[in-house]
Amino acid sequence: MTAPALPFFVYGTLRPGQVNHDLFLHGRTLREEPARLPGAVLYDGPGYPYAVEAPGEAGATVAGDLVTARPETYARLLADLDRLEEYSPGDPRNLYERVAREVTRPAGATPVRAWVYVAAPAVAAGLRVRGKPIEGGDWLTRH
Repeated sequence: MTAPALPFFVYGTLRPGQVNHDLFLHGRTLREEPARLPGAVLYDGPGYPYAVEAPGEAGATVAGDLVTARPETYARLLADLDRLEEYSPGDPRNLYERVAREVTRPAGATPVRAWVYVAAPAVAAGLRVRGKPIEGGDWLTRH
């Protein structure tokens, strides 16, 4: 089964100005716009963050960017991002899972369904117990 061609919600090293943005996204996108992922908490990782789903948790939101790929680059970009995130469908060793979620854009624009790499269940469980949440849910303002 082929994955639908959804935009991507990026919240860490793939954001503009971050190390993986130019390596993976430069020249391959039509649009990049600020967005938020509601129902998730951002945790600090070893040089990159993890979004952990937290539906219903008050104030749980992750800041990021909604990235729309150029149609001619989409299939390759999806494969490259899956490889970057070490995601393989159904693999219990995944650190991230690629899931389709609603993300919001500023100024009341219609929510958009996008691919998001969230912490895999085992990783998420560990982060909830021992992880360090990033206050405000924004990787770019962490310290």
